[in-house]
Amino acid sequence: MKVLGIGNAIVDVICKVDENFLTKNNLTKSSMKLVDEVEFKKLLSNLKIEQTVAGGSVANSMVGLSQLKNKVSFIGKINDDKLGKSYEESLTTENVNFCYKKKSENIPTGTCLILVTPDSERTMCTFLGIAGKITPDDIDDSAVKNSEMVFLEGYLWDEGEPKAAFDKAMRLAKKSVMTLSDKFCVERHKKSFFDLVKNKLDIAFANEKEIIELINAKSMEEVITFAKQINKLLVITRSDKGSIAIQGNYVYECEARKKLKIVDLTGAGDLFAAGFLHGYINNVPIDKSLHKGTEMASKIIQKIGARLS
Repeated sequence: MKVLGIGNAIVDVICKVDENFLTKNNLTKSSMKLVDEVEFKKLLSNLKIEQTVAGGSVANSMVGLSQLKNKVSFIGKINDDKLGKSYEESLTTENVNFCYKKKSENIPTGTCLILVTPDSERTMCTFLGIAGKITPDDIDDSAVKNSEMVFLEGYLWDEGEPKAAFDKAMRLAKKSVMTLSDKFCVERHKKSFFDLVKNKLDIAFANEKEIIELINAKSMEEVITFAKQINKLLVITRSDKGSIAIQGNYVYECEARKKLKIVDLTGAGDLFAAGFLHGYINNVPIDKSLHKGTEMASKIIQKIGARLS
């Protein structure tokens, strides 16, 4: 197996809203907010659903990698309920090997309300459900050991059992990769994330805001200096400023695609990671891997949702 993804198994519910909806519900645009089941249902009650699909950051990346003909697996905790069954089926249809044996739980399968404003920005309200209750026992040892790398998401990290599950996966992995996921996650787990990026991970993905927040940088020059010092592979997306990868003393840059008809930014980072990792695991040079990540991200932002097909 090329890549095993481990993350929150979340069913994405995509809706279009205006700016007033965010203001009225005290939501910060372009961020992720954790909500309980009651608030989730309240927010959804007056909205039209555009699309419902199995999601979660790393799961989206695994689907992207699979569509590029790579052998991939995914571990995420779901309930043996209607949404859980639909989630598993959605991944297996995309040839993603689902390495979690679902069972009946008291907590439902997780859901994420993705609110897309007219400027194509997405604001997420996530009810983690059973996804946030992942434990070390849910991590399939053989799946980890038989993969060339394990790709983890910052959204998964939390104190207690989820952290222990995260640590177990990294301990068993041949190579550990992580996406910082969201500035909200970085702010919440700053000390832990800094330690992960500096000392434990082989590859880290972040956007410009996330990495600047993580190391308290004032400029990208400071980020590059930091990356050279830790001597890991750090891959950073910069929106319309393109992307950059730093490994040792080498710095690679890729321009953003121009004149795109942007519809929805959901999944842009996830598909970028899929494209980059596709190149990386197939021994493509880093500069060309950046271009593949850019190509994938450019395609996904011109349609609704985080699936290319």
